This record gives sequence, structure tokens and C-alpha cells, in this order.
Amino acid sequence: MLDLAHAVASHTHLYLADDIPNPGTGTTPPHTKGLVLILQWVAWAVCGVCVAGLLIVAGRMALMHQRGEGGQHMTGLAYVMGACVIVGSASALVGALVTAG
Repeated sequence: MLDLAHAVASHTHLYLADDIPNPGTGTTPPHTKGLVLILQWVAWAVCGVCVAGLLIVAGRMALMHQRGEGGQHMTGLAYVMGACVIVGSASALVGALVTAG
């Protein structure tokens, strides 16, 4: 039974690997320099917003600690750190998806 499962798995793997198209390196479509420039500006702006968000959360943490309050800022920190992870990995994820194949 194990040999049959192994044979089916190896055959399926070979069959699927042959059907995947290779898009190659591709070329940039004409008239897209403006779009690329806009995306670069947006990426920088979003990174700046993430840094500002971390600074704001840090300031709130300092004020709450001084007042003796605590705990509410951790949710904000989790959201801002999640956004930072998404922003930091967006370029790598899109790059991996575009060059996969």
C-alpha cells in the first residue's frame, strides 16, 4: 500500500511540475514609469506612517506608565507591529510571486 501511495505521489508531482508555465523574467509594460514612481512614493509614505505609529504608541506607553495606567496600549502596539510586518513583507511577497516559476 505504501508503494502505491509513493508511486501516485511521485507521478502527480511530475505531472504538476510539467504543467506549470514559466513566465520568464518578463519586461516592463510601456508607459508604466509613472505608476512605478507612484508605488515607490506610496511605499515610502506607508513606511513613514509605520514609524510614526510606533513613536505614537511609545509615547502613549510612557504617559500611561507615568499615570499608573497600563495594558490598553498593548493592543495598539500589536496592531502597529502587525502593520509593520505586512509592510515589510509586501515587497518580498510580491517579488516571490512574480518571479516564481
